[in-house]
Amino acid sequence: MESFSLQRKRSDMATVDPAFKIIPKGQACFFIWRIENLQVVPVPRESHGTFFKGDAYIVLSARDTKGALDMHAHFWIGSESTQDEQGVAAYKTVELDDYLGGAPVQHRETEGAESSLFLNYFKKKGGLTYKNGGVASGFNHVDMKMEPRLFQAKGKHVVRLTELRTIDWSSMNQGDVFILDLGSVIFCWNGKNSNRAERLQAMQRAKQVRDDRGGNANVIVIEDGEESRLSADEQQLFESKLPLKDKRNIKLESSDDARSERDAAATIKLYRCADEQDGLKVTEVKGGPLVKADLDTKDSYIIDNGPNGIWAWIGKGASNNERKEAMRNAMGFLKKKNYPDQTAVTRVIDGGESTEFKALFSKWPEPAATKGLGRTYTVGNVAKVVQTRFDAATMHHNRGLAAETQMVDDGTGKIEMWRVESFEMKPVPKQSYGQFYGGDCYLILYTYQVQNRDNYIVYYWLGHKSTADEQGAAARFAVELDDKHGGTPVQVRVVQGKEPPHFMAMFGGRMVVFEGGHASGFRNSGEKDTDGPGDTFLLHVRGTSKMNSKAVQVPCRAVSLNSNDVFVFFVKSATYIWCGKGSTGDEREMAKTVASLRPCDPVTVFEGQEKPDLWQALGGQAPYSNDKRLQEPDVVMPVRLFQLSNATGRIQVEEVNEFTQEDLVPEDVMLLDSWDTIFLWIGENSNKQERDEAEQVAFGYLRTDPSGRDSSIPVVRIKQGNEPPTFTGFFGFWNHDYWTSTLSYDAVKAHTQARNEPQRVVEKPVAGTVPTEVAKYPYEMLAKPASQLPDGVNPENREDDA
Repeated sequence: MESFSLQRKRSDMATVDPAFKIIPKGQACFFIWRIENLQVVPVPRESHGTFFKGDAYIVLSARDTKGALDMHAHFWIGSESTQDEQGVAAYKTVELDDYLGGAPVQHRETEGAESSLFLNYFKKKGGLTYKNGGVASGFNHVDMKMEPRLFQAKGKHVVRLTELRTIDWSSMNQGDVFILDLGSVIFCWNGKNSNRAERLQAMQRAKQVRDDRGGNANVIVIEDGEESRLSADEQQLFESKLPLKDKRNIKLESSDDARSERDAAATIKLYRCADEQDGLKVTEVKGGPLVKADLDTKDSYIIDNGPNGIWAWIGKGASNNERKEAMRNAMGFLKKKNYPDQTAVTRVIDGGESTEFKALFSKWPEPAATKGLGRTYTVGNVAKVVQTRFDAATMHHNRGLAAETQMVDDGTGKIEMWRVESFEMKPVPKQSYGQFYGGDCYLILYTYQVQNRDNYIVYYWLGHKSTADEQGAAARFAVELDDKHGGTPVQVRVVQGKEPPHFMAMFGGRMVVFEGGHASGFRNSGEKDTDGPGDTFLLHVRGTSKMNSKAVQVPCRAVSLNSNDVFVFFVKSATYIWCGKGSTGDEREMAKTVASLRPCDPVTVFEGQEKPDLWQALGGQAPYSNDKRLQEPDVVMPVRLFQLSNATGRIQVEEVNEFTQEDLVPEDVMLLDSWDTIFLWIGENSNKQERDEAEQVAFGYLRTDPSGRDSSIPVVRIKQGNEPPTFTGFFGFWNHDYWTSTLSYDAVKAHTQARNEPQRVVEKPVAGTVPTEVAKYPYEMLAKPASQLPDGVNPENREDDA
């Protein structure tokens, strides 16, 4: 185990900065402050989303989430800000936290590596804009001048617009979009490998600038390689700053849009922090996977998730100093470990953990009604709503319930079932529907109707002892069934033991998994074929209704019994239902359904009342598990959305925070993680590599999950336009006509340029720079609301007039 100490300073937080007194306590709000001359100064709302590289900022977000305030305090560090400014931002964030009673989650953000939560704040404003320079301070002063500027647009969901130091081709690459702002003309140049989101966001930004200038600017969109299509005047103006003869200096690709560090994230460690006289002592407690019980409320901890972030957790019994110094200590830990400076650092308090923090743990039990969690999923919830009507019309109307229970209907639709045998799909007789063998693979086509329209689900079930060849054949046959039905079915990969609720519901409580398998051409010739359970076998029955029950064959010995459950014991001349003392009436009723596999009436035997012939048939009486099973509390886990893309040449994964339907990108594959199910949404314009590798990315995602989850949970493949309610219910409002009513990229491009005045570039060319002799105003005048600014001052760029 590793331990070390971190030295630290102590600060006086007895008073609060006057700038924070504008916060309405107990109400939703959003504020940004900038550190100016080492003082905290509010940023006008119309300037939110614009950050200067030479500055440091504090951002407070308080949202009403399910009746509770979800509060986050961020301090943002510009790449060119001074150590003094960074220090003020950090300790003023702690001061803000104290003022708000310690409720906010604290985040350290760095320019270009912001968290998805931080980026999401500025989504509706078109993303972030980084500008060169910063406000005047005792350590840095940059004079802002009106002059031509080149911006780089980068990102998939929330675009970062970064002002570049120089205007030349060597600063550009073919993987991003660039905006060349020449005043009366704004060029949007699209790298050939840029993504659709960047192109659309760049056009939107250019339109915003044009509108801010009263419409007195042309927006011209240029595709990489099509510069020659510009008019003579447009090309002359463009080449005045970016001569085409120098284009050979352009970079082929950008740096990765998404910092996918999943392999490193798989390693997670927990450290206990102790407040000692000479500093903070940090001692390693354990590696992953972690559970909530690992955190003692009397202590404080650091959770080390490598490049994916450092988390400081403060228990309710931790010292006041540990709470105040948590962020400083975590940053000291980061430096001690030699992690990159842009590594995220976040502080959470006991009882106020964020969903991202809880996702680091394999178990985080809490009441399902807990407030303030955002979008969550209660694991295994179908058992609690078995009285609900599960017909297809109801579930498609109540998509939230469908998502929570993972039920599209009650399972009474049409079933067709096949077993994989010798490279072929062999039909299973209807009387054997629901009977599976652990050495085999099966395919099921399920058909149900909604508003007189057929909907399909293709399940492929993989037995634990099936071969890799059989599993591969099952996946291929699933694709063939999908193609046969026009590409509309939902595909679901099901591994033995991880069957989703609807899968079990299809068989009405009669699902049975036997040992062995059918003779297959994939097996070695020496392997034994054990098709069928024989006359004597023992089934372990789990479930309380026809919606969630199944039986699994276990060794026919007394040691297999368990006092908490029900077992059905088949012998040649009789059928016994053995009921453990801890079993429920519902479980015993489901055992009767399983016993009906044979026509004879079953004999019910309660634990402790067994006759000698029963023990004899089981090979003799023997000890078995009889400890009372404790009821596990509900596990409420966050639902998370990720975008899969290979725009940079390899598949990468980027999380989308606070997602909606609009975040499903038709050019990519999306991964929705609802904890015990992984959904793969296939955009209609995604490329072949992304589609082909989607499942492998999902398996890699599970394999590298720091929570240590089982990688055999169901994986559901869904095509754009054929989304079932079990998927759409996670998105809130869902518009089935959304993609048909959304303008294409070409239509948006045409609409953007339709307002251009062809002669403007000729009449008002911009050669060189826009005149720098402009009126200057004192800061106090520029800090006023937009309606009180002097004539000619742009609220979005008021720093230019300082």
